[in-house]
Amino acid sequence: MSQDQPFDVVVIGAGAGGLFTAARLQHAGLRTLVVERLPYVGGRASTRDVDGFKVNVGAIVIERGGITEETFAEVGARFDVREPKPPILYRIKGKDVDVSSGGWGLLLGKLTKQGAKLLGGLGAARTDDGLPDHEQTTAEWLRKYTKNESVRGIFDNMIASIFAVTADELPARVFLTYMTRKSAFKRFGFCPEGTIGIWRALAERFEELGGELWLEAEAQDVAVEDGRVTGITVRRGGESVHVPCGVLVSDVGPAATVGLVGEEHLGAEHVAKVREADRPCAMVSVNFASREPLIKAQGMLSFARTRRLCYVANFTATCPEMAPDGWHLYVGTAVPRPPMGDFDEQAETELLMEDLREEIAGFEDARILNVQVTRDGWPPQRAVSGFDLPHTTPIDNLWYVGDAVKEYANGGTTACAETAQIVADKIIGARAAA
Repeated sequence: MSQDQPFDVVVIGAGAGGLFTAARLQHAGLRTLVVERLPYVGGRASTRDVDGFKVNVGAIVIERGGITEETFAEVGARFDVREPKPPILYRIKGKDVDVSSGGWGLLLGKLTKQGAKLLGGLGAARTDDGLPDHEQTTAEWLRKYTKNESVRGIFDNMIASIFAVTADELPARVFLTYMTRKSAFKRFGFCPEGTIGIWRALAERFEELGGELWLEAEAQDVAVEDGRVTGITVRRGGESVHVPCGVLVSDVGPAATVGLVGEEHLGAEHVAKVREADRPCAMVSVNFASREPLIKAQGMLSFARTRRLCYVANFTATCPEMAPDGWHLYVGTAVPRPPMGDFDEQAETELLMEDLREEIAGFEDARILNVQVTRDGWPPQRAVSGFDLPHTTPIDNLWYVGDAVKEYANGGTTACAETAQIVADKIIGARAAA
């Protein structure tokens, strides 16, 4: 079976990167189709219902005031993200501290007498000459300034929360660039429908603009002729459908895309780079609920000294709709050791549970909704920041978007919005020049 009219663009995957890209392209007047093998949008940043609780399956916070919100405004999509005030508290020496008005200086001053020295190192990174080389890890950079375990713990948990690795794996240059030159998630919030709510809103706007979204439609094969993509085969409704297209955008990761396109069409050099960069991170999360409030933080609570626990997020303080009446909904998240490759899921989960029992009074009586381990083919991030592939491919009408092709020193759904803008602008520009 063949689709009669070709699409200008086909996007594989209705995750964050795919939907951002599709919405921009359709808004610019390009006839765009999104195919998604799952029955819902959002991919690894979505939400499932668990007995009336809106439990996120990946990304839990959405940035305010940056490229994500700007994209929604540009295409005219509803952006329902509520911002907790303050956004984050830090548990330091048994007290939950708000440093939103004092920034790094206040935070470091609470942790160590050497705070000024470390603050100076952060300040120096605002210039190119003050950035370390790419080989130095963030852990190595920190050791130059402090031996304080609480300081190192705060940084490690911060890095784990943003990049899904530890300070031993993340280049210091990436971390410092992110903290001094990127938005660094200074503002963020939760969607009352769960994270899936913003993707539903973006998908609805995409369809209002004339785009087509096929759910439960799995890309099976990509047709390449004379060095260009000419269409894809999609399994939909029990039938295989051939869909002609002028441009193909993949949000399923370079490794999966190579499998669809065929190594012979991409060349040995590109395939080798894809295999080298295919190092997905991992996370362990415990979603839990309580009849009584368990933390004071309205948004996130981060920690200085834990075995594995990076943060606890409090959803219902700002979005009570995420839980049945009278319930409070939380998630506690950890990055395993090692954060890439093989690890003992049972042991890492127990370390996270020990931290939650120790740090969160009343956790023993909480209702555990589920334990999620995201890894391998379904990771929190497909590539360690700083080791991403480019969004271009050897085929000039095939593009990558998403968290395996992030711009330098970015992460999460914000990075997906950024790559979508770059790729969409190039596709729109090429069409205008043709």
